[in-house]
Amino acid sequence: MNRIGRVTLFTVVAIAALCSGYFLGRDGPGGKVDIQPLMAASIPDLQGRPRSLGEWQGSVLVVNFWATWCPPCLKEIPDFIRMQEKLGPRGLQFVGIAADQPDKVRQFAAKYKINYPVLLAEMDVIGIAGQAGNKAGGLPFTVILDRQGKWVRSESGALDEQKLTDMIEPLL
Repeated sequence: MNRIGRVTLFTVVAIAALCSGYFLGRDGPGGKVDIQPLMAASIPDLQGRPRSLGEWQGSVLVVNFWATWCPPCLKEIPDFIRMQEKLGPRGLQFVGIAADQPDKVRQFAAKYKINYPVLLAEMDVIGIAGQAGNKAGGLPFTVILDRQGKWVRSESGALDEQKLTDMIEPLL
């Protein structure tokens, strides 16, 4: 596929993901949730080093799938930065998984001073997120795991600081 075709395909997928995430709201996953493929996946960080979510077991883990082109994603990230700073010492760990172009993600992370790990997703990682409850493939999509790495909840759509605090406070 030529460059224009790839850009067009990426744009169509991005718009579809954005719309599905927006219209699906904050429904739970429904059906079977299999977090193991996501926990075992090797996903590169912003420096290209392979990382695994298992590295953060022992913390309450908030895994957020997002993209720089997704307005609801961009709205929730400042709350995540504040929460990481405030609740990180109590055992909260955010991990962002960006479904986007690496250069754009690096620029965004630097500009907004994201204070938690950001990983760069390939399409197979987005597919794995479906097993964790993201059946529609929409963004943003968030998975919450307890300190033992067990699934607690999945959320489609943007989360605000108060709702997320209410969900994770009992786990800390």
